[in-house]
Amino acid sequence: MLSGRRVDLLDPSPLDIEIEDIAHGLARVARWNGQTIGAHAFSVAQHCVLVERLIADLAPRVSRQMRLAALLHDAPEYVIGDLISPFKAAVGIDYKDFENRLLAAIHIRFGLPPRLPAEVSARLKQADTLSAYYEATQLAGFETREARRFFGHPPKGLKPPRLVTLSPADAQAQFLARFQQLNA
Repeated sequence: MLSGRRVDLLDPSPLDIEIEDIAHGLARVARWNGQTIGAHAFSVAQHCVLVERLIADLAPRVSRQMRLAALLHDAPEYVIGDLISPFKAAVGIDYKDFENRLLAAIHIRFGLPPRLPAEVSARLKQADTLSAYYEATQLAGFETREARRFFGHPPKGLKPPRLVTLSPADAQAQFLARFQQLNA
């Protein structure tokens, strides 16, 4: 990592994880394999900030810890990249287990439980799917009908975010600023 840390992917240690490495990596990993409109790719860092915002919109009394978990939900991708779910299944190893070991180390590093409670995971999945809907319709060229087929309908009364792509440096700064606010 740029920090000088070495992360053992088979046995990740929380002591080898730095938020600056996560932010740097996620800001340079493209969602939708880079197939989005805008001067830059929509990064995983931006996606994580959006999911954290959506968690708060869906559950206004949600804890700061849950919001931090939302911000870090795709943090393993700073090392392993963003693979679509069908490809993860086809890789031939238990990819999800591999990813979960790294996420558990990240959680421990930042004071979160290694595994989130089921209700928190369910709420996080809802916000993640909602983020994908907004990304699909605003950035990736999906028609509303098509996006609803894949991702479902956004909840009634929820104001949709206005998504724009950021440079990697700006996405990194946005992610780090949000982390600092939640981790204060």
